[in-house]
Amino acid sequence: MELIFFLGAIIFIAYVLICRILNFLDNTAISNGILAYTDQDEELIKSVTDVNRGTNAEKKLIAALLKLGIHPKAIFHDLYIPRNNGKFSQIDLVVATKVGILVFEVKDYSGWIYGNGSRLKWTQVLAYGREKYKFYNPVLQNNSHIKCLRQQLKEKVPFYSIIVFYGDCQLKDIDFIPKGTYITKWYRVLDVVNKIINENPPANYKDKIHIIKTLKSAVERGNKIDVSDRHLEGIKDMLGTDRIFQ
Repeated sequence: MELIFFLGAIIFIAYVLICRILNFLDNTAISNGILAYTDQDEELIKSVTDVNRGTNAEKKLIAALLKLGIHPKAIFHDLYIPRNNGKFSQIDLVVATKVGILVFEVKDYSGWIYGNGSRLKWTQVLAYGREKYKFYNPVLQNNSHIKCLRQQLKEKVPFYSIIVFYGDCQLKDIDFIPKGTYITKWYRVLDVVNKIINENPPANYKDKIHIIKTLKSAVERGNKIDVSDRHLEGIKDMLGTDRIFQ
């Protein structure tokens, strides 16, 4: 009897391990396919940013926006915006449009995603519910970016927050998303951009030259090693991992 129980336990453990390995390989293959881009895409991306800068998901998004017809000079990638405390906010992508400023936060996740627009943490669920991980609410994260950007641009124009999920994830239960904020999977991001541009009136820009100069400076700031280091230190300080003793 004990032998049967022991063998059953071994079979169950082996089954779980095999499922996890297959799930990992499956997700990796899907994710790699989603994030791959062609030589033609690479040439497009070069009109906006260095191909060695940022994540593949960010560069894939740049290529999609260019194919939509957005001018490369209206797209700004990997920006570093100074904050009042001497640290920086890093923004994945900003697009200046006729209706306002689009601010993108790009995520690359697998599994099921659960979240509420006002709660501090969202949840990623893997392995059919057996593994759960918390991550900072991307709505609040991008709102913080927009606040810093507003202060720098000094323009009273609409800002639109767009959270784009790449990877093999499912948005299972997302609610209480504030007006002006959009959550989307990568394959529907252009629907979101079109909706914003087509359903909103032209923005009343006061100084477009100042906006372009400020956004360009924010991109160039990312080339400075000390800025990147200070941003990483800021994230480390916010997470407080160096203050946890186990």
